[in-house]
Amino acid sequence: MPLRYTLRQLEYLVAVGEAGSIVAAAQQVNVSPPSISAGVSHLEEELGVQLFVRHHAQGLTPTLAGRKLLDQAQLVLRQAAALRDLAGELSGSVRGPLLIGCLSSFAQVVLPGLRRSFVDAYPEVRISQIEADQAELFSLLRQARVDLALTYDLDLPGDLKFFPMLELPPLVAIGEDHPLGHLPEVSVEELAPHPMVLLDLPLSADYFLSFFSQQDLRANIAERTRDMAVMRSLVANGFGYSIVNVRPLNDLAPDGRPLRFIPLSGNPRPMRMGMLMSTAVERSQLHRTFLGSADAWIRQHRARLSGSPGPAA
Repeated sequence: MPLRYTLRQLEYLVAVGEAGSIVAAAQQVNVSPPSISAGVSHLEEELGVQLFVRHHAQGLTPTLAGRKLLDQAQLVLRQAAALRDLAGELSGSVRGPLLIGCLSSFAQVVLPGLRRSFVDAYPEVRISQIEADQAELFSLLRQARVDLALTYDLDLPGDLKFFPMLELPPLVAIGEDHPLGHLPEVSVEELAPHPMVLLDLPLSADYFLSFFSQQDLRANIAERTRDMAVMRSLVANGFGYSIVNVRPLNDLAPDGRPLRFIPLSGNPRPMRMGMLMSTAVERSQLHRTFLGSADAWIRQHRARLSGSPGPAA
């Protein structure tokens, strides 16, 4: 008797295996928890094996058989995605699912508008997104849990290919009452004695602090946060300055207090924003189209993102 299960049920299986609970898996694939539970139960009945051990109030753990079937289900889903991509290639259409990772420090400023522009042009594409730090994005790409990642050129490994799109020089975020706030640009020598609010993300923090170490100076770190919005509010309320590369949409902190963004003098190394992909993944028609669209959108919004008008770098 042939087995009867769907790719959607395999997707539920993989989501539960990754999330560790029915509720978290339901959020991940955007369906109701009962649908996830019913799909997994149907697979267990159809395959004749227990896939998960249910722990009361502690989620689900894959059984030995479940782990082996999870690996195979992921392979089947990748092959199904490749089949859809091939159909798109042959028909010349752009369609299918696309999962984008984005560096959390600028995801709120860049990714929603970029996604809106792309899905308006290609309504048959279903885009979802994940925000993460740089090290997490590397891992997500290697595990094929995202198709592409929008990020900076920070410590890029050799097994990932970077497509640069925009150079972003560093800006000093400063409160309007800060003693350096009147300057047209500011140096690290001038900043060093003042308290700093460090955006403390993996690799990004090293980049910001390198401006000081290159001048044999030490930053006076008064506050650390991994949240861009919290950083802006701390700066606007006088707890110190910070350094960023992407300028927010306006010069107000989330609590409404004003901010200034001043260029850092001395020709410091800019960040390059671009798209990152695994070299192990063959680029499909969908990937190529999204890369081109993202490049055009980012260059179009260069002045808003960098705070400096002019042609794209």
